[in-house]
Amino acid sequence: MRRTGKLLAGLAAAGLMASAAAADENTIVVDGSTTVGPIAKAFAEYYMGKNPDVNVTVSESGSGNGAKSLINGVCHIANLSRFMKDKEFKAAVEKGIFPVAHVVAMDGIAIVVHPSNPVEKITVDQVRDIYAGKVNNWKDLGGPDKEIVVVSRDTTSGTYETFYKLVMTHKVDGESVKEKIMSGAEKQQSNGAVRGRVQATPAAIGYVGLGYVDKTLKALPVNGVKVSMATVASGVYPIARPLFMFTNGYPKLGSHVHAFTTLHLSEKGQEIIEEIGFVPVTQY
Repeated sequence: MRRTGKLLAGLAAAGLMASAAAADENTIVVDGSTTVGPIAKAFAEYYMGKNPDVNVTVSESGSGNGAKSLINGVCHIANLSRFMKDKEFKAAVEKGIFPVAHVVAMDGIAIVVHPSNPVEKITVDQVRDIYAGKVNNWKDLGGPDKEIVVVSRDTTSGTYETFYKLVMTHKVDGESVKEKIMSGAEKQQSNGAVRGRVQATPAAIGYVGLGYVDKTLKALPVNGVKVSMATVASGVYPIARPLFMFTNGYPKLGSHVHAFTTLHLSEKGQEIIEEIGFVPVTQY
Protein backbone atom coordinates (compact mmCIF):
# COMPACT_ATOMS: atom_id res chain seq x y z
CA MET A 1 0.00 0.00 0.00
CA ARG A 2 2.84 2.36 0.86
CA ARG A 3 4.49 1.73 -2.51
CA THR A 4 1.15 2.19 -4.28
CA GLY A 5 0.53 5.41 -2.37
CA LYS A 6 3.96 6.74 -3.25
CA LEU A 7 3.45 5.77 -6.91
CA LEU A 8 0.07 7.49 -7.04
CA ALA A 9 1.49 10.57 -5.32
CA GLY A 10 4.37 10.61 -7.80
CA LEU A 11 2.01 10.27 -10.76
CA ALA A 12 -0.20 13.04 -9.38
CA ALA A 13 2.79 15.33 -8.93
CA ALA A 14 3.99 14.52 -12.44
CA GLY A 15 0.53 15.30 -13.75
CA LEU A 16 0.47 18.66 -11.97
CA MET A 17 3.90 19.51 -13.34
CA ALA A 18 2.82 18.56 -16.86
CA SER A 19 -0.32 20.69 -16.51
CA ALA A 20 1.73 23.67 -15.28
CA ALA A 21 4.15 23.25 -18.18
CA ALA A 22 1.29 23.07 -20.66
CA ALA A 23 -0.31 26.17 -19.13
CA ASP A 24 3.02 27.98 -19.33
CA GLU A 25 3.39 27.08 -23.00
CA ASN A 26 0.05 28.78 -23.66
CA THR A 27 0.95 31.90 -21.71
CA ILE A 28 3.18 34.72 -22.89
CA VAL A 29 4.17 37.43 -20.42
CA VAL A 30 5.58 40.60 -21.98
CA ASP A 31 7.01 43.57 -20.06
CA GLY A 32 9.06 46.70 -20.71
CA SER A 33 9.21 49.69 -23.04
CA THR A 34 6.25 52.05 -23.41
CA THR A 35 7.45 52.70 -26.96
CA VAL A 36 7.36 49.04 -27.98
CA GLY A 37 4.21 48.54 -25.91
CA PRO A 38 1.71 49.47 -28.67
CA ILE A 39 3.36 46.98 -31.04
CA ALA A 40 3.29 44.23 -28.42
CA LYS A 41 -0.35 44.97 -27.53
CA ALA A 42 -1.43 44.95 -31.18
CA PHE A 43 0.50 41.71 -31.74
CA ALA A 44 -1.14 40.23 -28.63
CA GLU A 45 -4.64 41.10 -29.81
CA TYR A 46 -3.98 39.61 -33.24
CA TYR A 47 -2.21 36.52 -31.90
CA MET A 48 -4.88 35.67 -29.32
CA GLY A 49 -7.52 36.11 -32.03
CA LYS A 50 -5.73 33.47 -34.08
CA ASN A 51 -4.94 31.29 -31.05
CA PRO A 52 -7.86 31.43 -28.56
CA ASP A 53 -6.09 29.02 -26.17
CA VAL A 54 -3.15 31.41 -25.72
CA ASN A 55 -3.07 34.24 -23.19
CA VAL A 56 -0.69 37.15 -23.82
CA THR A 57 -0.28 39.85 -21.17
CA VAL A 58 1.61 43.06 -21.93
CA SER A 59 2.89 45.48 -19.27
CA GLU A 60 4.61 48.80 -19.92
CA SER A 61 7.00 49.41 -17.03
CA GLY A 62 9.86 50.90 -19.09
CA SER A 63 12.86 49.35 -20.83
CA GLY A 64 14.97 49.11 -17.69
CA ASN A 65 12.25 47.33 -15.77
CA GLY A 66 11.59 45.06 -18.74
CA ALA A 67 15.23 43.98 -18.66
CA LYS A 68 14.92 43.31 -14.92
CA SER A 69 11.80 41.22 -15.50
CA LEU A 70 13.64 39.03 -18.00
CA ILE A 71 16.68 38.75 -15.71
CA ASN A 72 14.43 37.71 -12.81
CA GLY A 73 12.55 35.21 -14.94
CA VAL A 74 9.13 36.84 -14.52
CA CYS A 75 8.49 37.51 -18.21
CA HIS A 76 9.02 35.60 -21.43
CA ILE A 77 9.66 38.70 -23.56
CA ALA A 78 11.26 41.99 -22.54
CA ASN A 79 10.47 44.99 -24.74
CA LEU A 80 13.35 47.47 -24.97
CA SER A 81 13.57 50.65 -27.00
CA ARG A 82 17.37 50.44 -26.66
CA PHE A 83 19.88 47.62 -26.67
CA MET A 84 20.47 45.79 -23.40
CA LYS A 85 23.30 47.26 -21.34
CA ASP A 86 26.48 45.34 -20.51
CA LYS A 87 25.61 45.31 -16.81
CA GLU A 88 22.16 43.91 -17.61
CA PHE A 89 23.70 41.14 -19.73
CA LYS A 90 26.10 40.35 -16.91
CA ALA A 91 23.30 40.20 -14.34
CA ALA A 92 21.27 37.99 -16.67
CA VAL A 93 24.06 35.49 -17.34
CA GLU A 94 24.81 35.27 -13.62
CA LYS A 95 21.23 34.07 -13.16
CA GLY A 96 21.36 31.61 -16.03
CA ILE A 97 19.45 33.88 -18.44
CA PHE A 98 20.89 34.31 -21.94
CA PRO A 99 19.29 37.37 -23.61
CA VAL A 100 18.67 37.17 -27.35
CA ALA A 101 17.68 40.34 -29.23
CA HIS A 102 14.93 40.45 -31.86
CA VAL A 103 14.74 43.76 -33.78
CA VAL A 104 11.00 44.18 -34.43
CA ALA A 105 10.82 47.70 -35.90
CA MET A 106 12.61 51.00 -36.44
CA ASP A 107 11.56 54.19 -34.68
CA GLY A 108 12.29 57.90 -34.88
CA ILE A 109 12.30 60.05 -31.73
CA ALA A 110 10.19 63.08 -32.57
CA ILE A 111 10.87 66.49 -31.00
CA VAL A 112 7.38 67.79 -30.24
CA VAL A 113 5.86 71.11 -29.20
CA HIS A 114 2.35 72.49 -28.79
CA PRO A 115 0.56 73.07 -32.14
CA SER A 116 0.26 76.79 -31.32
CA ASN A 117 4.04 77.21 -31.11
CA PRO A 118 5.19 79.24 -34.16
CA VAL A 119 8.68 77.70 -34.23
CA GLU A 120 8.91 75.64 -37.42
CA LYS A 121 12.22 73.80 -37.13
CA ILE A 122 15.05 72.96 -34.78
CA THR A 123 18.56 71.48 -34.83
CA VAL A 124 20.05 68.74 -32.70
CA ASP A 125 22.40 71.35 -31.19
CA GLN A 126 19.44 73.56 -30.23
CA VAL A 127 17.59 70.64 -28.66
CA ARG A 128 20.70 69.78 -26.67
CA ASP A 129 21.06 73.38 -25.48
CA ILE A 130 17.42 73.46 -24.38
CA TYR A 131 17.69 70.22 -22.40
CA ALA A 132 21.04 71.29 -20.92
CA GLY A 133 19.45 74.54 -19.71
CA LYS A 134 21.57 76.78 -21.96
CA VAL A 135 18.54 78.02 -23.91
CA ASN A 136 15.47 78.63 -21.78
CA ASN A 137 13.24 81.02 -23.74
CA TRP A 138 11.43 80.41 -27.03
CA LYS A 139 12.36 83.91 -28.25
CA ASP A 140 15.94 82.67 -28.67
CA LEU A 141 14.62 80.29 -31.34
CA GLY A 142 12.36 82.78 -33.09
CA GLY A 143 9.33 81.99 -30.98
CA PRO A 144 7.34 83.88 -28.32
CA ASP A 145 8.87 85.44 -25.23
CA LYS A 146 7.99 82.46 -23.02
CA GLU A 147 10.10 80.29 -20.77
CA ILE A 148 10.52 76.79 -22.24
CA VAL A 149 8.88 74.00 -20.26
CA VAL A 150 11.30 71.11 -20.71
CA VAL A 151 9.68 67.67 -20.60
CA SER A 152 11.87 64.57 -20.49
CA ARG A 153 11.55 60.88 -19.63
CA ASP A 154 12.61 59.09 -16.45
CA THR A 155 16.04 57.45 -16.45
CA THR A 156 14.66 53.88 -16.65
CA SER A 157 13.26 54.70 -20.09
CA GLY A 158 14.87 53.36 -23.25
CA THR A 159 13.67 56.48 -25.04
CA TYR A 160 15.59 58.57 -22.50
CA GLU A 161 18.71 56.43 -23.05
CA THR A 162 18.52 56.86 -26.83
CA PHE A 163 17.81 60.59 -26.57
CA TYR A 164 20.76 61.02 -24.22
CA LYS A 165 23.06 59.08 -26.56
CA LEU A 166 21.96 60.71 -29.83
CA VAL A 167 21.25 64.26 -28.62
CA MET A 168 23.01 65.02 -25.35
CA THR A 169 26.28 63.31 -26.32
CA HIS A 170 28.38 65.13 -28.92
CA LYS A 171 31.91 65.77 -30.09
CA VAL A 172 33.98 68.79 -28.99
CA ASP A 173 37.45 69.07 -30.53
CA GLY A 174 37.29 65.37 -31.33
CA GLU A 175 36.38 64.39 -27.77
CA SER A 176 33.03 62.89 -26.76
CA VAL A 177 31.18 65.17 -24.33
CA LYS A 178 28.06 64.20 -22.40
CA GLU A 179 25.80 67.09 -21.43
CA LYS A 180 23.61 66.71 -18.36
CA ILE A 181 19.89 67.22 -18.71
CA MET A 182 18.90 70.24 -16.62
CA SER A 183 17.64 69.51 -13.12
CA GLY A 184 14.46 71.49 -13.78
CA ALA A 185 13.33 69.19 -16.60
CA GLU A 186 10.03 67.46 -15.86
CA LYS A 187 10.35 63.67 -15.77
CA GLN A 188 7.51 61.64 -17.25
CA GLN A 189 7.16 57.87 -17.05
CA SER A 190 5.80 57.18 -20.53
CA ASN A 191 5.51 58.45 -24.08
CA GLY A 192 1.81 58.99 -23.45
CA ALA A 193 2.52 61.14 -20.40
CA VAL A 194 4.98 63.30 -22.39
CA ARG A 195 2.43 63.68 -25.16
CA GLY A 196 -0.28 64.68 -22.68
CA ARG A 197 1.95 67.28 -21.01
CA VAL A 198 2.96 68.87 -24.33
CA GLN A 199 -0.64 68.79 -25.60
CA ALA A 200 -1.73 70.81 -22.57
CA THR A 201 1.25 73.19 -22.35
CA PRO A 202 1.81 75.84 -25.08
CA ALA A 203 5.42 76.51 -23.99
CA ALA A 204 6.48 72.87 -23.63
CA ILE A 205 8.94 70.77 -25.58
CA GLY A 206 9.20 67.00 -25.34
CA TYR A 207 10.33 63.90 -27.20
CA VAL A 208 8.29 60.81 -28.07
CA GLY A 209 8.44 57.76 -30.30
CA LEU A 210 7.16 58.19 -33.85
CA GLY A 211 4.06 56.12 -33.10
CA TYR A 212 2.92 58.71 -30.55
CA VAL A 213 2.91 61.65 -32.97
CA ASP A 214 -0.57 62.83 -33.98
CA LYS A 215 -2.39 66.03 -34.90
CA THR A 216 -2.47 67.16 -31.27
CA LEU A 217 1.30 67.68 -31.39
CA LYS A 218 3.66 69.56 -33.67
CA ALA A 219 6.71 67.50 -34.59
CA LEU A 220 9.55 69.84 -35.51
CA PRO A 221 11.86 68.99 -38.41
CA VAL A 222 15.32 68.26 -36.98
CA ASN A 223 18.35 69.46 -38.96
CA GLY A 224 15.92 70.18 -41.79
CA VAL A 225 14.46 66.65 -41.86
CA LYS A 226 10.83 65.87 -40.98
CA VAL A 227 10.29 62.78 -38.87
CA SER A 228 8.35 60.16 -40.81
CA MET A 229 8.38 56.47 -41.62
CA ALA A 230 10.17 57.30 -44.87
CA THR A 231 12.95 59.41 -43.31
CA VAL A 232 13.51 56.88 -40.54
CA ALA A 233 13.61 53.99 -43.03
CA SER A 234 16.09 55.84 -45.25
CA GLY A 235 18.34 56.74 -42.32
CA VAL A 236 18.25 60.50 -42.95
CA TYR A 237 16.33 61.43 -39.80
CA PRO A 238 19.05 62.05 -37.19
CA ILE A 239 17.32 60.69 -34.06
CA ALA A 240 16.36 57.11 -34.97
CA ARG A 241 16.78 53.71 -33.35
CA PRO A 242 15.81 50.03 -33.54
CA LEU A 243 13.15 48.59 -31.21
CA PHE A 244 13.76 45.23 -29.54
CA MET A 245 12.09 42.24 -28.00
CA PHE A 246 14.50 40.18 -25.87
CA THR A 247 14.01 36.52 -24.95
CA ASN A 248 15.90 34.06 -22.77
CA GLY A 249 17.79 32.21 -25.48
CA TYR A 250 16.36 31.73 -28.95
CA PRO A 251 12.72 30.64 -28.54
CA LYS A 252 11.93 26.98 -29.16
CA LEU A 253 10.90 26.48 -32.78
CA GLY A 254 7.17 25.94 -33.00
CA SER A 255 6.50 27.56 -29.62
CA HIS A 256 4.10 30.44 -29.13
CA VAL A 257 6.95 32.67 -27.95
CA HIS A 258 8.82 31.93 -31.19
CA ALA A 259 5.73 32.71 -33.28
CA PHE A 260 5.13 35.93 -31.34
CA THR A 261 8.71 37.22 -31.61
CA THR A 262 8.84 36.51 -35.36
CA LEU A 263 5.41 37.97 -36.13
CA HIS A 264 7.10 41.20 -37.24
CA LEU A 265 8.58 39.32 -40.21
CA SER A 266 5.18 38.30 -41.52
CA GLU A 267 3.07 40.39 -43.87
CA LYS A 268 0.44 40.86 -41.17
CA GLY A 269 3.04 41.85 -38.58
CA GLN A 270 4.51 44.45 -40.92
CA GLU A 271 1.02 45.78 -41.60
CA ILE A 272 0.36 46.13 -37.86
CA ILE A 273 3.67 47.95 -37.31
CA GLU A 274 2.93 50.39 -40.14
CA GLU A 275 -0.60 51.04 -38.86
CA ILE A 276 0.80 52.00 -35.45
CA GLY A 277 3.26 54.39 -37.09
CA PHE A 278 6.57 52.57 -36.84
CA VAL A 279 8.85 51.26 -39.58
CA PRO A 280 8.94 47.52 -40.38
CA VAL A 281 12.46 46.10 -40.43
CA THR A 282 11.79 44.77 -43.93
CA GLN A 283 11.73 48.41 -45.13
CA TYR A 284 14.96 49.41 -43.45
